[in-house]
Amino acid sequence: MTCTPNPAPARLHPSAPLTLPVPATTADTTTSPTATPAAAIDVDALRARFPALQQQVNGHPLAYLDNAATTQKPDAVLDTLAHYYRHDNANVHRGVHALAERATAAFESSRQRIARFLNAPSPDTCVFVRGATEALNLVAHSYGRSVLGPGRRVLITHMEHHSNIVPWQLVCEQTGASLDVVDVTDDGELDMDDFRAKLTTDTAIVAAVWVSNSLGTINPVQQIIDAAHDAGAVAVLDACQAAAHLAIDVQALGCDFLAMSAHKMFGPTGIGTLYGRRELLEQMPPWQGGGEMISSVSFETGTTYAAPPHRFEAGTPNIADAIAFGTAVDFMGELDLPAVQAHEADLLAYGTALLADVEGLRLIGTAPPERKAPVLAFVIDGIHPYDLAPVLDQQGVAIRTGHHCTQPLMERYGVPATARASMAAYSTRAELDQLRAGIEKAKMFFG
Repeated sequence: MTCTPNPAPARLHPSAPLTLPVPATTADTTTSPTATPAAAIDVDALRARFPALQQQVNGHPLAYLDNAATTQKPDAVLDTLAHYYRHDNANVHRGVHALAERATAAFESSRQRIARFLNAPSPDTCVFVRGATEALNLVAHSYGRSVLGPGRRVLITHMEHHSNIVPWQLVCEQTGASLDVVDVTDDGELDMDDFRAKLTTDTAIVAAVWVSNSLGTINPVQQIIDAAHDAGAVAVLDACQAAAHLAIDVQALGCDFLAMSAHKMFGPTGIGTLYGRRELLEQMPPWQGGGEMISSVSFETGTTYAAPPHRFEAGTPNIADAIAFGTAVDFMGELDLPAVQAHEADLLAYGTALLADVEGLRLIGTAPPERKAPVLAFVIDGIHPYDLAPVLDQQGVAIRTGHHCTQPLMERYGVPATARASMAAYSTRAELDQLRAGIEKAKMFFG
């Protein structure tokens, strides 16, 4: 990308107005920022827009630190869902009555806003799916099966979510292709020397996570994409965790496919988007058959298929949540990205320091802060994560414990599970203080 002398401030949604002034920056938005903007976000005002954050749990203010699993939803998203079901509930693309026309217009408007959020060249390159899991399965079973076979290889990383492991295992088994895995370092970063060694001219697909849900590591995706293309492979990105923390520009990245889920970015569950390069989507066969994805159906002449994206949207879609996804990206567009990133960097630094002197506590994933999202994964001597979580819940603290759908990664670090505190734009230092106090109570309880 080229830089202008006074570039516009980065933001999550290119078409939305900025709410806070920030200085000009030329920071690479594939990593966390190192500079602090002049203005800070008003966290109290932001939290007031999230009804779920206003509650108490077990007599304590809710400290919601499970944002890598799912984010809470602002009132605008909730209002959009209610409005659709109260006023516009109808199927899309098929009816000519007023409700169907309003529903269709709102549905396709959401697709357009998501395309702008990604800086996709066209809304037709954005496919509505149930979430990133379905998006990655679609790529694996449609594109993957059409190009893989004996002698061909798929390259993934050791830090992938199961949704970016199991589909490739299945397709490799079905086609006779081979699956290669890039190692991770002790501090939780990709071993790029190993990546370069395992990327060969036989590699057809490189599939990698942008930001690790278990470690918070921000991977060098531009290097990965460029190297994949140099080797003649396509690049598939899992951007679930990245979408809420980093600017995404699919044209600047040059990725071939990108998957994300609305519920990780203040939107509803059960909806997501697959971005695909148009020429690849046009070559791909359907993955599911049914209504909407056809051009014509005949017993005599067979079936012809619709053009993308509708070719991959069989059946009645998740209409309300797709519309509310557009509201979620509008909401994100109101946020000042550099200010949000600076706030999250402060939370990561504060939380890391807060946990550092807890006796017996070990952080898993210690990449440098400029290459780390606001995720703190840890284990504590003598306390299983599954035992820690209920004690914290009694103190109003919500974290995630388990293998986080990354069992191979847990095996890499020799632990069955971790406790994971993950922050978002609305998170606060007070919530991290509440976490620390809860951990001390747990240590006293388990002796």
